[in-house]
Amino acid sequence: MRDSIPGTRGSALAAAIFTVLQASALHAAEDPPQSMRKISVEGTEEAAKVDEVSSPKFTQPLLDTPQTIAVISGKVLQQQQSTTLSQALRNTPGVTFLLGENGNTATGDSIFMRGFDTQGSIFIDGIRDLGTISRDTFNTEQVEVAKGPSGPDNGRGAASGYINLATKVPLADNFSRSTVSYGTADNSRITGDLNQYFAGAGAALRLNAMVQHGGVDGRDHVERNSWAIAPSLALGLDSDTRAYFYLLHTKQDNRPDGGIPTIGLDGFFNAAFAPGGANSGLRPGKVDRDNFYGALSDFDDVEGTMFTARIEHDFNDNLRLRNTSRYGKSEQSYLLTGVNAITATDPDPDAWTVSRSRQAKFQENTVLTNQTNLTATFQTGALEHSLTSGLEFIYEKQFNPTYIGQGTMAPAGSAANANLANLYNPNPRDPITGRDLARNGVYTKGDTTTVGAYLFDTISFAERWEVTGGIRLDDYTTQFESATLSTATTHPTLPVGTLVPTDLESSDTLFAYKVGVLYKPRENGSVYLSYATSQQPPGGNNFTLSTATTGNNAVNNPNVDPQKSSNVELGAKWDLNDGAFAVTGAIFRSENENDLVQNDPTDPSAIQQLGKKRVQGIELGVVGRVTDAWELSAGVAKLDTEVLEGTAAQNGAQINWSPELTFTSWTTYQLPFGLTIGGGVRYVDTVFRSISNNITGTTNTPEAPDYWVVDAMLSYVIGEHLTVQLNGYNLADELYVASLNNGGSRYSPGAPRSALLSFSVDF
Repeated sequence: MRDSIPGTRGSALAAAIFTVLQASALHAAEDPPQSMRKISVEGTEEAAKVDEVSSPKFTQPLLDTPQTIAVISGKVLQQQQSTTLSQALRNTPGVTFLLGENGNTATGDSIFMRGFDTQGSIFIDGIRDLGTISRDTFNTEQVEVAKGPSGPDNGRGAASGYINLATKVPLADNFSRSTVSYGTADNSRITGDLNQYFAGAGAALRLNAMVQHGGVDGRDHVERNSWAIAPSLALGLDSDTRAYFYLLHTKQDNRPDGGIPTIGLDGFFNAAFAPGGANSGLRPGKVDRDNFYGALSDFDDVEGTMFTARIEHDFNDNLRLRNTSRYGKSEQSYLLTGVNAITATDPDPDAWTVSRSRQAKFQENTVLTNQTNLTATFQTGALEHSLTSGLEFIYEKQFNPTYIGQGTMAPAGSAANANLANLYNPNPRDPITGRDLARNGVYTKGDTTTVGAYLFDTISFAERWEVTGGIRLDDYTTQFESATLSTATTHPTLPVGTLVPTDLESSDTLFAYKVGVLYKPRENGSVYLSYATSQQPPGGNNFTLSTATTGNNAVNNPNVDPQKSSNVELGAKWDLNDGAFAVTGAIFRSENENDLVQNDPTDPSAIQQLGKKRVQGIELGVVGRVTDAWELSAGVAKLDTEVLEGTAAQNGAQINWSPELTFTSWTTYQLPFGLTIGGGVRYVDTVFRSISNNITGTTNTPEAPDYWVVDAMLSYVIGEHLTVQLNGYNLADELYVASLNNGGSRYSPGAPRSALLSFSVDF
């Protein structure tokens, strides 16, 4: 694979477009109207309601942004002691999580939102974050969830939207906070946040750090161990030119979890228990939800380093330039033992077994980017403009070698290569043969180079009207290289085992746009109608290209067109209680087309690019301070999903991993003597794991049942600096399916009743 960054078609065109846009903005800003808003996330930990996102690509506060955007503030994260991105996303409806393919386990933040996979649309400070890892929130100021196509904001992306984590940066203030936590499953965690401002120099230093050690509630032998450090420096905080330099280094040393068998759950099917089967009439029992079917030698090691430099300059109150550069690299290596098929032909349940597979992976991701953004406000006649334009250069790379010698894990005395575990009493100390891993020379490498240019403008007129429009062009080139071992069938002229390389390339120019019309019946309210588009090209999610014309890999064939998505949304937003409380609501319809389907009855292997899916629904939300003592955050989403054009078995079916109804809430009340009480309720409706009209009684676990979860919190301020906080999770000890695999054979159980005690010291 090429180690240098390749040239990209159309780069000169994109640069020329950007230059013209910048020159126009500079000229127009010479006659400024009102000062443009300051883009900042300072103070987000002080309130549940956040008024704006961190990205300079948005020209207006959330109240006047014609799009559903949920912001999960640092205060809510602290109250719930949400330490991962997946935990934070429980605060927004319409989000579900996946366990993985039939024989493989998904790792990290495997997220499904509004009917579509969103794992590849996670950003940090507006820059795409790569890798299949679990992201910690210790260095996150707020989590921003933008719903609807992500193309205009970020280029290639999912139809459902994207998630952005805003990093904590140095502030013009002096403060420190340290938190020590200990909970069930022997969980211990220490975090620190120190900010020192040097007023005379206009500079500030900030240091965030985290150490965590312990298990996972309700899961024997699963471990979550990590540490991270994030130093940052800010210069020129009291001047027109500001510079931020920040580093993030993380290290995780986990024991992964392959889930547990679905035996005994509603909808479970196994031929041995069917009429005429070996155990006909016998109702199998569930396995204990804390059972661990892996090996003590399983591991999931992650190490990542990311350096960012951000320079901002205010030419005047109406013109600001920002340039951001980032280099990041992460490595993940894991060995995981997961469960598969159940053998239950013996009448004695103690003899029933479950097969296991050992999965090994090494993945290295690299990102190098430079983004330049110009924000301006100006006036042309009676029209006021808030304009933001930018140019982005992005280089992303992924490397995956293949390992052999993953070993066979089986009880002593079992048949050779049985790789079995006792179904109800698995032993993580079962002997393993051939446990040493070795690379066999097989690998895949993929990189994507993108030059993107964008322009957004919000035009205000007649006091109550705003029109927002924006376009983005992305010129990309994806290069892919793989090496496989020859066989007598695939390469009869080569010696068996010869390494055979393959090179593929895909390049194109993607176009995305959004437009919105907003009316303000009151200063504190808005009603809007918006439309946006996005595209996902071959290899856009995983940097993998393929010559396949059948099966799932056909979507990565360079000859197929990008998948295209669109979203139309009608909504309203209202600020109450002097802006401290917000009520939002929207109805929307999203469509994704150019899906690949096998729809030729004369040739079942033939792929046609005619698939189309639709997700429509309504989403309501409230967030903020109801009274001086009472804060509330809640949201509900109702989805109606349908395959409009697919296979005969899919047409009209509901889209998988998309519950019809989801609800989330969190509320706190501060009593006058320093005690705060809080709690929340979450609901997730039934989740179907496959798209099919042919679900029958012989389909194993076709769905994950709906569930409710209740959490609570108590905190008490002692003196001026110490806060004691107790969090309780799943107080009703609900047994529920947190995520299900594609084949329905295994699932991850939700955490049982658990607790966490924290002590925080603030200065």
